[in-house]
Amino acid sequence: MSRKQWTCAPAAAMTVVSMALTLAVVIGWLGSLMPWPVATVVGLGMDGGWLATLAYERRLAAQGDHSPAVSGLGWTFGLLATGVLVAHALVGPAPAGWLAVAWLPLAAKALWLVHGLWERTALTPTALEEIRTIRQTARDDAAVSRARLSAQAGAEETRLAAVTAAGARVARVQARTAHTLAAAWTALADARDGEDTGRALTCVTSRVTPGVTPGVTPGVTPRWELPVWESSSLAVALPAPTARPDDGGFSDAELDAVVDEIRCSQTPPLSYREMALRFRTAGRSAAEMRLRAAWRR
Repeated sequence: MSRKQWTCAPAAAMTVVSMALTLAVVIGWLGSLMPWPVATVVGLGMDGGWLATLAYERRLAAQGDHSPAVSGLGWTFGLLATGVLVAHALVGPAPAGWLAVAWLPLAAKALWLVHGLWERTALTPTALEEIRTIRQTARDDAAVSRARLSAQAGAEETRLAAVTAAGARVARVQARTAHTLAAAWTALADARDGEDTGRALTCVTSRVTPGVTPGVTPGVTPRWELPVWESSSLAVALPAPTARPDDGGFSDAELDAVVDEIRCSQTPPLSYREMALRFRTAGRSAAEMRLRAAWRR
């Protein structure tokens, strides 16, 4: 038996039982008033009208149509059959038994309505299989997407943890470096402020305070300037001056001319030490490296 027959069988069985009970009640009522064949024809006419209405309604449903008039007529026959059974139960010798089966015509009509709704929503096995495939594909895609998002979230969490740890290590290294530089700066400042070390370092550093010459200016302790401690980005951004303040404002050509004039002021020419002494005694100043370079040129 097919699935359609399984859903149709309860409604058909209940309809047959309802028609048989209605025919029996009509024959019992009219059998004492008229010949039983006539009573049988009356009962069959009532059942035949209900059956014809039901068949026509089923034909319209198979075509995809619906007629409110036909449906209303079918419900009228169902109510009439139910009324006949209820009236017989009320006037008969066993009302409880007949009332127990009086609802069968309306129940049969309701089952046919449910069967019609099932037919309008029924699908072929091919369509059902395609729907199951689509749903399964959607579930698979959703599961893969959830797994992908979970993996991406885990990878991002790992990356952030690694970046945080690397940043902490960089911060610790910078702190240690700053501490080391501060200690070196302190030692350098102490060496700069020392009387003997200051005089010794003046002769080998490039930054000499203008107007101070070792051994020439009495009562003045030679000093050298601490190097500039700043970030490399600022140092790169600053333009390089053509003539530094501690070079006395001399360009390379001017410095060469002054050095040559002093060196050739007597014969034989002066040595570098004597030339440098006369250069600074005259109140001029220049970096040691530039002065030596001008002497070589």
